Amino acid sequence: MRTHYCGDINETLIDQTVTFCGWVHRRRDHGGVIFLDVRDREGLVQVVFDPDTAEAFNTADSVRSEYVLQITGRVRARPEGTTNANMKTGLIEVLGKEIVVLNKAQTPPFPLDGYSDVGEDIRLKYRYMDMRRPEMQEKLRFRSKVTSGVRNYLDANGFLDIETPILTRATPEGARDYLVPSRTHEGSFFALPQSPQLFKQLLMVSGFDRYYQIAKCFRDEDLRADRQPEFTQIDIEASFIDEDTIMGLTQDMIKGIFQKELGVDLGSFPRMPFSEAMSKYGSDKPDMRIPMEIVDVEEFLQEIDFKVFAAPAKDPKCRVAALKVPGGAELSRKQIDDYTKFVSIYGAKGLAWIKVNEIEKGVEGLQSPIIKFIGDENTMKIMAKLEAKNGDIVFFGADKTKVVCDALGALRVKLGEDLNMYTSEWAALWVVDFPMFEENDDGSITALHHPFTAPSCTPEELEANPLAALSRAYDMVLNGCELGGGSIRIHDQSMQQAVFRCLGISEEEQHEKFGFLLDALKFGCPPHGGLAFGLDRLIMLMTGATSIREVIAFPKTQSAACVMTKAPGEVSNAQLRDLHIKLREKPKAAE
Repeated sequence: MRTHYCGDINETLIDQTVTFCGWVHRRRDHGGVIFLDVRDREGLVQVVFDPDTAEAFNTADSVRSEYVLQITGRVRARPEGTTNANMKTGLIEVLGKEIVVLNKAQTPPFPLDGYSDVGEDIRLKYRYMDMRRPEMQEKLRFRSKVTSGVRNYLDANGFLDIETPILTRATPEGARDYLVPSRTHEGSFFALPQSPQLFKQLLMVSGFDRYYQIAKCFRDEDLRADRQPEFTQIDIEASFIDEDTIMGLTQDMIKGIFQKELGVDLGSFPRMPFSEAMSKYGSDKPDMRIPMEIVDVEEFLQEIDFKVFAAPAKDPKCRVAALKVPGGAELSRKQIDDYTKFVSIYGAKGLAWIKVNEIEKGVEGLQSPIIKFIGDENTMKIMAKLEAKNGDIVFFGADKTKVVCDALGALRVKLGEDLNMYTSEWAALWVVDFPMFEENDDGSITALHHPFTAPSCTPEELEANPLAALSRAYDMVLNGCELGGGSIRIHDQSMQQAVFRCLGISEEEQHEKFGFLLDALKFGCPPHGGLAFGLDRLIMLMTGATSIREVIAFPKTQSAACVMTKAPGEVSNAQLRDLHIKLREKPKAAE
């Protein structure tokens, strides 16, 4: 039906006849000459119809926005002064000779030929229309190019594309599973995979020493801008490797994609221990474009009478820390109050501050309601440690270590954005040396990554002091976003069982849930490791989108629903009976 895409018609085709198909993006009537901008996935082309071709002219006069057309015409150069440098086809136009209306269209629910401040709920309800917009077309075309680049790179490096099951069983990976009831096994359920973790490890046992998959994964968790109930991973695993090998391979892949698609050299990827990331930046995914660090100041506040600072300063499970903001003394009281409200999201009970007006005057040159509580001498010692200068403001956090890290870490990122403190466009790094476990409030422990991550110690050392053990895990971070995470895996049965014991998983439960894995580890499992990248998040970063919903064709809303198909939906009683399910009655509304 066509010889060319709209966006591929250019000056090399001048005086040639072309046939193309697409949607009417814009229609203009200029003094008896009709101009149509026709759009397809490759771009726009301007078509001119004049009264000399009466039948085609009359048809063009009748079309409206989003009609689907087939047009045949002659390519010609645009008249002098009418070229459009912003269009791929801006040097030419097509003199229309034939036009066929392939389908009419009702008035779109929102304009597609320019910016429209329409709510996201409307855009998602009519997503098939929203994706006609050039911005959405470009994002999804870009996504396709990136996934092709990933496949080409991994294929060239000996990796095999192997699919793993979607219907599997529930495993403890940190989030709730989506469960699928079994019709043929009454009372039993499949689970949709949170990741292909166990299957890709079994592929290593099977001798497929380099595997990858662009894998769909599912997690039934609360949503944020960068979370979806179903998402896509670039999943990679390899045998007979160490951390340096897998990190080098994946680093080169990401650098190559940025260079090819954006013309960006990401430069070096420094390595930072987890402990340093949390201490200096309050986050295991620090944004290194922001030149601010969190500094501990407990040493100056343990002996004061002000319990808000003194109590956490003496508690080994707590932290008192400061964040110096260069130029922040210009912040108004209202702005400081807004930041105080912001850190409360992370559990902080307040946000103490000191403005530095004239540091050379000592305490007299400072402005703050807390100096009288911490004392002049302590205040000046803190200022000296922070190397505070005129025009700075210092914010303080004093609470449990997690609360302080979360609050000041998030504040650092927000201030960096609000005050435009970025020193570069891109900043990548590896975060390494993660703890194996973290302690819960009730004293139990959970795996920081997942229970199949190899520790950097022996099984005996691990069980003797699990909270002191480090893992062989690594995360790639870019601009404060975790692009991907992975680890060297456990390939020895005794080590895997030691990890399970540390997590309080009984031997009976080990064999009930993971018996197939433990059995596989007995039959010559090679040393192996891997990494998984969040494809949606990667594309979001590369395109400058504010949410991964902008780079997924058919995303869910914040409530994990599809407003277009009205999913999830109710099913018939007959289907429920087949699945051996009976729904609990909804409580009656209060009269």
